[in-house]
Amino acid sequence: MSGIKDIMETSNLTEKRIKEYLAEGKRFDGRKPGEFREISIETGVSKKAEGSARVKIGKTEVIVGIKLDVSEPYPDSLDKGKLMVTSELLPLSSPRFESGPPRFPAIELGRLIDRAIRESKFIQFEKLCIKKGEKVWAVFIDIYSINDDGNLIDAAGIGALVALKTAKFPKYDEKNEKVLHEELTIKKIPLSKEIPIMVTVHKIGDNILVDPTLEEEDINEVRITIGGTTDGTIFSMQKGNPKEIRIEDIYKILDLAEKTRKKVFLNIEKFLK
Repeated sequence: MSGIKDIMETSNLTEKRIKEYLAEGKRFDGRKPGEFREISIETGVSKKAEGSARVKIGKTEVIVGIKLDVSEPYPDSLDKGKLMVTSELLPLSSPRFESGPPRFPAIELGRLIDRAIRESKFIQFEKLCIKKGEKVWAVFIDIYSINDDGNLIDAAGIGALVALKTAKFPKYDEKNEKVLHEELTIKKIPLSKEIPIMVTVHKIGDNILVDPTLEEEDINEVRITIGGTTDGTIFSMQKGNPKEIRIEDIYKILDLAEKTRKKVFLNIEKFLK
C-alpha cells in the first residue's frame, strides 16, 4: 500500500471486525461513515512563526506554522509571490515515523496541501510582489505531526487554512533589504474569499467513509483527497492508492465529500473570519 500510510500494522481480526461494523453502517467509535470526529483548533501556538495553528481531529494532532520572507520570484512568474509547503512526520507522533530525511508519506502530505492551496487560488500571489522581477514575498507553510491517529491530511489542510488566516507580515526594511521577523505588522496575507476545504474520502470494501481512525486508514483500499469550496466547486483531486475504483463509486465519493465539506466548514468557520 502506498501513500501517507506505508506500513500496515492493523491485525486481520481488527480488519474483519471493522468491515463487519461498516456493513451495518457503524464504526468502532460510534460515528456514522460520513461523520468527522470532534475538531479542536488553537491559534498563535508558535512565538517564532508569523502565523500558527494547532488542529486536533479526535486524537490526531498537527501544528502548522507560517513564515514569510523576501526572495527573488520564479522565472516564469516574475510578478507573483512564492509558496513552499513542507511536512515533518515526527517520530514522537507515531512509532511508524522515523527521523531523518523526509520519506514519501511526508513529501506526499506537503504536496497535497500545496496543490490544494495553489489550485484554489486561495493566496493572491500577484499581491505579494514587491518589485517585479526582483523581489516578492515567499510564503512557507510548515506542517508537523504531533499525534497520528488517522487523517493527518485533512488535519493539516485545516491547519494550513487557519494559520494563513491568522498570519501577519513581518516588518521589511527596504533600505537594508532585511526582514525583521521579530516585528510583526498589522498587514495580513492577501487571501481570496472562497475557502478551500480538503476532504479525504476512503473506501473499505463496499463502504465509503471520511475521517478514518488509524486502524480504518490502514485497511482502506482507495483514498481520494478532494479540495473544494462550500458551493461545490472542485479545484483539486488526488487518488492515493493504486487499486482501481468504479465510476459509480467516484460519484458516491464526490457526493460524500461535498456534504462533509459543508459540515467541516461550519465547525471551523469562526477561525477563518
